[in-house]
Amino acid sequence: MTATVGNPAPPAGAGETGRPAEAPRTRAIRVLLWSLRHWSVVVAGAILAVAVLWALVPGWFTHANPTAIGATDKLLPPSSAHWFGTDRLGRDQFTRVVYGARASLSGSVVAVLIGVTVGSVFGALAGWFGRWIDALVMRLIDVVLSIPGFLLAITIVVVLGYGIPQAAAAVGITSSAAFARLIRSEVLRAKTSQYVEAAVASGARSPTVLLRHVIPNSLGPTLSLVTIQFGVAIIWIASLSFLGLGAQPPSPEWGRLVADGRNFMASKPYLVVYPALTVAVVVLAGNHLARHFAERQKR
Repeated sequence: MTATVGNPAPPAGAGETGRPAEAPRTRAIRVLLWSLRHWSVVVAGAILAVAVLWALVPGWFTHANPTAIGATDKLLPPSSAHWFGTDRLGRDQFTRVVYGARASLSGSVVAVLIGVTVGSVFGALAGWFGRWIDALVMRLIDVVLSIPGFLLAITIVVVLGYGIPQAAAAVGITSSAAFARLIRSEVLRAKTSQYVEAAVASGARSPTVLLRHVIPNSLGPTLSLVTIQFGVAIIWIASLSFLGLGAQPPSPEWGRLVADGRNFMASKPYLVVYPALTVAVVVLAGNHLARHFAERQKR
């Protein structure tokens, strides 16, 4: 009889690597232990998930109309019928907070996307080509960073006009300088790596090397900055709306809700406390996740 030559077949229940497959129960226990060890991260993620659901499917959380005026329900305190009370026009405050998430979060996402895109382009050009391009871009970044960010955002909104899209563009342009500086440093590091040198030696052009190798490998360290800037964008867009430069009445937005209730702060503090607390909780949750991502990258 001849023996079969070759690698023996993995035992039953083993994975592709030959290791025993992890049972679903064991995997569930590991996930549970991780959740208990990092409970604050789980809570922060849950808060952001709820805020995102508010923005995407607000009808799951309330069936009221955020702009419907109730003549007999003006300035009612929080109750089982109106969790956050009602405003001076009788509109349900909880409903307006829920629907306000769409304007606040969508504007913040657009602002971060603009900041990452513009910053990546200028940072990559400065880090890759160097010389006078690097000097010109860095001087431009220094000028932008020397101006108080919120003041620059207000100036841009005044030029572009009032509204959430304009506020998002202003915040995105303002934050692009920070992304450009970070991307530049990452491009300078990736520029001397072996895979980039191999791509250049193979005859690949600079745009191809930048788009396929340098920029994708430089975006990883920006994840924590993206999360932090997302929280900053929420605060700035809410602040612009509070000043009347962002969302316009009767559209609900968290900063706009604080502005509408500030005249009743002494007698009806809930009109300001609940939307302001919503902004604070969402931003703190985002910052906590950003710190968690930064710590994991250092390991």
